Amino acid sequence: MYGICHLSIVPVRAEPADSSEMVTQLLFGEHFTILERQQKWIKINHAWDNYEGWISAKQYTSLNTAQFEILNNTQPTLIADIANLIINKATKESMAVVMGSVLPEFTKDACRIGAETYLYEGNIQTHSSANIRHNIIETSYNYLNSPYLWGGKSPFGIDCSGFTQMVYKLCGIKILRDAKQQAQQGSALSFIEEAVPGDLAFFDNEEGKIIHVGIVLKNNKIIHASGCVRIDTLDHQGIYNASAKTYTHNLRVIKNILGD
Repeated sequence: MYGICHLSIVPVRAEPADSSEMVTQLLFGEHFTILERQQKWIKINHAWDNYEGWISAKQYTSLNTAQFEILNNTQPTLIADIANLIINKATKESMAVVMGSVLPEFTKDACRIGAETYLYEGNIQTHSSANIRHNIIETSYNYLNSPYLWGGKSPFGIDCSGFTQMVYKLCGIKILRDAKQQAQQGSALSFIEEAVPGDLAFFDNEEGKIIHVGIVLKNNKIIHASGCVRIDTLDHQGIYNASAKTYTHNLRVIKNILGD
């Protein structure tokens, strides 16, 4: 059993209850496997990153195996505008969609979700292997000042690892959902001086657990989601917030995820 998100943003929860913690989100056009079904909830496995959680049984469209495999084997076309409208061709109803949403089976100005066709005339992101690091940095700036939201993945609310995952996704790179998972990917750098813009920096707490991640910029800066998506100073100790005049995060490791 398979499904796809036909709404703008759907919360994915840790447990099958509206009061349960939101652990991530589904954006328009993201597809998944259905693992378990209850009366009001379904447990899903996200096709992009294998992340699991529960969504409302009212907030998805079913896919058959053939449709799921087509999406699974196609590099997604993504919405590049911070926000725009998509229009159901049959009903003429419009809906807001956000940056990083998927346009399944996109051709010219239309995409398909199940039996429905949606029209979209905004900017799209197509992937190129050229200038990936430059594209990562430029894409990250589009999220500046987005408010921090635990489990969020949109410009209107995003957490630290959701931010890094979505920026990389918009540049055609798959990374996992949580900071501690992302920290297991790529190659560790021996010294901060080896870091190149586009690398990921990870930070730990007093127990040594990875709790934060950001994207390395040039000139000893980092862009990360903390309160909002912001740019701060990065050094061998960690993140220094100049306005607060204090270190806010303790540097654990810097990873080259891109393998270049």
